[in-house]
Amino acid sequence: MSGYFKDILTGIKSLAVGMKITNKNFLTKPITMQYPHESVKMFPNYRGHIELIKDDETGFAKCVSCGMCQKGCPSNCITIKSSKVPGVKGKVVNAWLLNFTTCSLCGQCVENCKFGAIRFSNEYNLASTNRKDFEYDLLQKLHPEGVPEPVVDPELLKKEQEKAEALAKKKAEEAQKAAEEKAAAEKAAAEKEAAGTDASEEGGEEKAEDKS
Repeated sequence: MSGYFKDILTGIKSLAVGMKITNKNFLTKPITMQYPHESVKMFPNYRGHIELIKDDETGFAKCVSCGMCQKGCPSNCITIKSSKVPGVKGKVVNAWLLNFTTCSLCGQCVENCKFGAIRFSNEYNLASTNRKDFEYDLLQKLHPEGVPEPVVDPELLKKEQEKAEALAKKKAEEAQKAAEEKAAAEKAAAEKEAAGTDASEEGGEEKAEDKS
């Protein structure tokens, strides 16, 4: 009989504890997230696809197009396109392509970057039925409003123009010198050939006189 009442008391106690938890959570704000209208705040160490980092001073990407990330990628999923712009120091990045369908998220590109120009993003909402949707131009993603034009340094541009003019002048002088040397060599060869022809003609005349 005592066990019967003991079970009743245990049940009432368990019910009270359960109702306490229920009442506490009933008065709190719901934690249900209305996805996809709301997004989860990811932890800083979450590894999404990589992204470029913008330089706060210049407003451009920190990438200098050294190619270390591309060379160190074991999946060959990185392609960097760059060009030399007159008046701008170093190369200017034109496109920074990432094929996320083959990326293994190994982090070699982030570790190889000596300029701190790339990092893992916190983007996790990635879903599509088209593979092309996972081929990113990270430069375009960094500047969705449009990639700004590089700032031209007038002094550097002037120096580059002077250097190019000096180089062109040097090449023109070398070409002229080579042409003069070629002309002189051809003239010398022609004179030598003419001298040889005259000598052979004189020798023929001498032989004819001896026969006569």
